[in-house]
Amino acid sequence: MSTPPSLLVTGASGLVGQALAARRTIVPLPRRAPADGGPWWEPAAATIHDPPPLIGGIVHLAGAPVADGRWTEKKKQAIYDSRVKGTAALVSWLADRPQRPAVLVCASAVGFYGNRGDERLSEDAGPGEGFLAKVVADWEAEADKASALGIRVVKLRLGIVLSEDGGALATMLPAFKLGLGGPLGSGRQWFPWLHIDDVISVIEWALTDDSAQGAYNLAAPGICPQRDFARALGSVLGRPAVLPAPRMALKLAMGELADEALLASQRVVPTRLEEAGYSWSFPELSGALKDVLG
Repeated sequence: MSTPPSLLVTGASGLVGQALAARRTIVPLPRRAPADGGPWWEPAAATIHDPPPLIGGIVHLAGAPVADGRWTEKKKQAIYDSRVKGTAALVSWLADRPQRPAVLVCASAVGFYGNRGDERLSEDAGPGEGFLAKVVADWEAEADKASALGIRVVKLRLGIVLSEDGGALATMLPAFKLGLGGPLGSGRQWFPWLHIDDVISVIEWALTDDSAQGAYNLAAPGICPQRDFARALGSVLGRPAVLPAPRMALKLAMGELADEALLASQRVVPTRLEEAGYSWSFPELSGALKDVLG
């Protein structure tokens, strides 16, 4: 019996990687040799050790955390290198392989668009300004180089993923459960959320549908201003959500991270997914929060 092609996943220990592993069989690609053997990779050397003999697809999720603390220059370099240089290393390794996967699904981010206020942002909107916008644009450019190798490339511009297992929602919950939650700054900035189930469904679609190619916005149709998100979260928890985190306090505490992530507005529209006929499991916020929070 022939061995089926493997699905390699970088960043498999993260929120999305673990959810994907719960749905289907994957081959994790950690950055250190597993104690019990198996594939692993060294991005700095553009090397994957002990790769499976047949790779059908790669889901590339690896990247240093963005929102886990104030950005120092060292932290910013780690964010950039882990995404841009890591993707370049992966594509370089693929170029030297006689057998290549059919598809590379590369995580990207709505940070591509920068802070754009109320502008509706479909996939044909250009990149914005700022550090995160440059990281994502360079990241996607490295992934695109796999196209020249005959590999179908899908770039998923992820919004803020809602999951019971971690991520941004887990950071917010302690304050909201105490009735101390509320909008960030003015709360007028658009908050491009989506449910973890839709993230995994889109990844599976991207892996299997040969028509999937290029960039796709991953934000639910029912995205809303951040103050409305805070209000909905408080409602689901049965707690008030009226205490704002003042803009200046956020900037003093978090510096550049506050402007580029917490207070940035990205009114992202999933135009290409809708054109492809994708059916959202959780298109509206109330249903998504109720499902995630039980």
